[in-house]
Amino acid sequence: MKKKFNLKSSLYVVFSLLLITVGCKDFDYNKNVILVTGTDSNPVTRFVVENTPSSYTVTASTTDKVSQDVTVNFAVDNSLIEEYNRTHRTSYYAIPASAIQIDGSQGVIKAGSAASTGITVRVVSTADFIDGRTYVIPVTIKSIEGAKIDILEPSRTIFLRVSRVINFNSLNMNNTNLYSNFIFEDNKAVNLANYTYEIKCYVNAWHTSPEPISRLCSFTAKDESRSNMLRFGEIGQDINSLQWVSPGGSLISAKRFNPGQWYTISLTFDGKKYVMYVDGVKDAELIGTTPSTFQRFELGMSWENYPSRQYFNGRVAEARVWNRALTANELQLGICGVDPKSTGLVAYWKFNEGTGYIFKDATGNGYDMDWSKTVRDNTGNGTLNTFDKRAFVGWQFDGVNKCSQ
Repeated sequence: MKKKFNLKSSLYVVFSLLLITVGCKDFDYNKNVILVTGTDSNPVTRFVVENTPSSYTVTASTTDKVSQDVTVNFAVDNSLIEEYNRTHRTSYYAIPASAIQIDGSQGVIKAGSAASTGITVRVVSTADFIDGRTYVIPVTIKSIEGAKIDILEPSRTIFLRVSRVINFNSLNMNNTNLYSNFIFEDNKAVNLANYTYEIKCYVNAWHTSPEPISRLCSFTAKDESRSNMLRFGEIGQDINSLQWVSPGGSLISAKRFNPGQWYTISLTFDGKKYVMYVDGVKDAELIGTTPSTFQRFELGMSWENYPSRQYFNGRVAEARVWNRALTANELQLGICGVDPKSTGLVAYWKFNEGTGYIFKDATGNGYDMDWSKTVRDNTGNGTLNTFDKRAFVGWQFDGVNKCSQ
């Protein structure tokens, strides 16, 4: 009885939202309806695939017990993905046909029961997956037989979001000799009326000496104007708080960051406000209208003698530049990686080479960074001097470097 009560309580919310949407005033809350199990709160659910084959069983449920056997006909319908993406501003992809097998097409709710037997969805291979894409398998109720029961439309389909465990290389930031700037050619400068800058980082430990500041990176114009700079522990702030110095002013994160954990930091500007996200969750916001120009990327703090004072004891991966402000849904889907051909993606460094000193731009747009050709103002007088930093590029690959979403 408790399970039945909880399901009806959840469905009351679904019904209420449906009524607001369609304007129906005569819906019978006591009416028995059928839905895909688990969709009463959210039609999207994680299907964790750490190894192949992996399986997920899809069943149906009714809000009351049925008096006779009911057959539920299921089907995978990839045509539903486009409409879901359009409605929710997501970018899911249909899983390659070679990757899945479906065992069965029907479930049965026996008389006196409210739950069906199920069909089994198997992911048998990831060989044809494209890195950065998030795949879903939409399993829907096509029809029912044996009784006249309405299908609850918002819960008719479950979208199985394939969540893979991904292992990756990362760039070691512990060596302060690594810190420098790469400036792209003038024809690569891009004016960004709207933008998103992103970087994935991992803190090994915080330091308090000689300063409690950990400078992470900066996305900026050639002359460092309209800069977007990130640093932890600015003077007067908590050591584990993050400061974004944006073209419109400074934001301090509400989030307090923990060592030993990967975070994806996203900085968006839509022409009216600057918004900081942590792992796709909105954290801080500032009203402003100043855009950005990107031509220069800085790792760490490279100015004068500051590298050893404001060093970042950690790792970085997955830095990106976009020419549009991404939505929270898009940011959450990109925590482990994005499709290099995504709309609006200007530059994308995975920092997963594992060897060498050239950080490849996965988009193919020509924003490779050669760390033997960096520049920095090492004297503090405004003069940029060239520095070959190739010897200080270090890579890490271990059990810490993994992502699942």
